[in-house]
Amino acid sequence: MNSTVVPIVRRSARAVLIDRELRLVTIKRTKAGVAPYWTTPGGGIEPGDVSREAALERELLEELGAKAVIGQQLTLVTSVAEGGQSVQYFFAASLITLDESLRTGDEHTDVHRGGYEVERIPLERLGEYDLKPTVVRDFLLENRSAVLVDLPFGIN
Repeated sequence: MNSTVVPIVRRSARAVLIDRELRLVTIKRTKAGVAPYWTTPGGGIEPGDVSREAALERELLEELGAKAVIGQQLTLVTSVAEGGQSVQYFFAASLITLDESLRTGDEHTDVHRGGYEVERIPLERLGEYDLKPTVVRDFLLENRSAVLVDLPFGIN
């Protein structure tokens, strides 16, 4: 058994952000030479963030111009990164407001990074989308009812 501890070189917080119409709020990514894909909003946890949830609240405002109620952590995903591994913490979240004019993240000012379009996906159609990471899409497809019940605004 290999007991080597792989260092965590990046931590991020991401939202499984659901609106009142039971749609997953995503970012459609478009880049030259790459097929479009969708991702959940969120980003890196910075040293000044007092918690993962606080980092996520900051990222939602930067990326989407959104405010949300952050609920419990649903899952985490690790992946290989240069020098170690990256860990993404995924939280259930209920969308309160979204105003794209309030977006401030670097991704919106650097045209070389490609497109970042807000798109809402009806949960019953999620399997039709290339949501990355795919393990999160599969998790949501398998656990949709439980995720909805655990949302901060309590869909039943």
